[in-house]
Amino acid sequence: MPPAHPFDDDKLKEECGVFGMVGIDDAANFVALGLHALQHRGQEAGGIVAHDPEVGFSQARRFGYVRDNFTSQKLMETLPGSVSIGHVRYSTAGSKGQTAIRDVQPFFGEFSMGGAAIAHNGNITNADALRRELIDRGSIFQSTSDSECIIHLMARSMGQTIPDRMEEALRKVEGAFSVVAMTRTKLIGVRDPLGVRPLVLGKLGDGYALSSETCALDIIGADFVREIKPGEMVVITERGVQSSFPFRPRPSRFCIFEHVYFSRPDSILGGRSVYETRRQIGVELAREAPVEADIVCPVPDGGTPAAIGYSQESGIQYAMGISRNQYIGRTFIEPTEQIRNMGVRLKLNINRALVAGKRVILVDDSVVRGTTSMKLKDMLLDAGASEVHYRIASPPTEWPCFYGVDTPERDKLLAANMTEDEMRDHLGVTSLKFVSLDGLYRAAGEAKGRDNAQPQYCDACFSGQYPVEPSDMINKGFEMKTAAE
Repeated sequence: MPPAHPFDDDKLKEECGVFGMVGIDDAANFVALGLHALQHRGQEAGGIVAHDPEVGFSQARRFGYVRDNFTSQKLMETLPGSVSIGHVRYSTAGSKGQTAIRDVQPFFGEFSMGGAAIAHNGNITNADALRRELIDRGSIFQSTSDSECIIHLMARSMGQTIPDRMEEALRKVEGAFSVVAMTRTKLIGVRDPLGVRPLVLGKLGDGYALSSETCALDIIGADFVREIKPGEMVVITERGVQSSFPFRPRPSRFCIFEHVYFSRPDSILGGRSVYETRRQIGVELAREAPVEADIVCPVPDGGTPAAIGYSQESGIQYAMGISRNQYIGRTFIEPTEQIRNMGVRLKLNINRALVAGKRVILVDDSVVRGTTSMKLKDMLLDAGASEVHYRIASPPTEWPCFYGVDTPERDKLLAANMTEDEMRDHLGVTSLKFVSLDGLYRAAGEAKGRDNAQPQYCDACFSGQYPVEPSDMINKGFEMKTAAE
């Protein structure tokens, strides 16, 4: 794969997106539309599997965007049937940055009771240990993906049905998973006991859909029914939905960064509008970190709702001081080193007429390495801004994520190595403030903020408190947060 655009390289990478349909003709066409709506969750590659009684299972895997691959009538005609699942991928495990077609999901397996395909969003934190054990017992892996472990565990199960085998396999898995799977006649959805990653149920006519986000239901005209609950397994046929809870109940720890950045603003999470939560983060920021300024400017597109909230609460004028070129893709031509060094300027441009002579509050969703933040500050000052005050719509990202997000190693996270004042001086901005963890929780609907005894969300990237021990990473030398920290 070509290198990511320099702007994208300073953002936490979306995990993956899953979508499935059952009980509707040409289900794969609906899956392709759903994946298009979930493209923000993974841009490296996508795949679709479908089943038709006369043709059997068929599948297609392609690199790149859904729009460039799964809009071809010729291709889609090779994926007939009334049940289908799909996946869009950003590699958080396996061969990062050098995706092979063998790593592109869904994965397919042929069992004694018939074939099954699975698509997985999340990350298995004991995948290395499982892989070694399975290989020692004779399994032959075809990919570098942690998700393939599930297929091999299912193959070794003695369960009498595919859902039984999947249940047994997932009992051995640690970490975060939202799984969409299919057999010849069934669509299956499973969410890990902590509910770290999202999964929702929709209905379209006589058919049903499973999706990572509600925005993908909207694109096909499906009605949102409900979220799949943490630890729940649903088995869906044309006759309806069967629900069970095969895992030991645990308090929910949904990923709070889904609210901050990953999910689309037009999605609904936990009964709350993602857009409204992000706008409310801006309100909390304005209350916690006021500053005298002339305009509030978002870093598009992630900082836009929070900037609107900051402006509304502070009374400072909102202005689109930065414009984004929507046509710069991940594969933008890079013929010379000089072009590569232009970096952020290829994607973002300053509106000089708006910012010249102004004290600018610049609102962004996060700071990871800080390279983009520094370049944007330089661009604003070059355009004549008199001051640049950074306001960040998430707490400092101090810890890597092991549950399905591609996070830099801790020594590359700016907030893990500097205090807030040191980051301000390093970035060269007039002031720098992050929303507090309590403020983030309040914006997400928890009136009392973060309950330190029992957090309502997974906020490990901010707090260092991991709800599931990342055993593989610990075995590789990762040091968990100590009491002193």
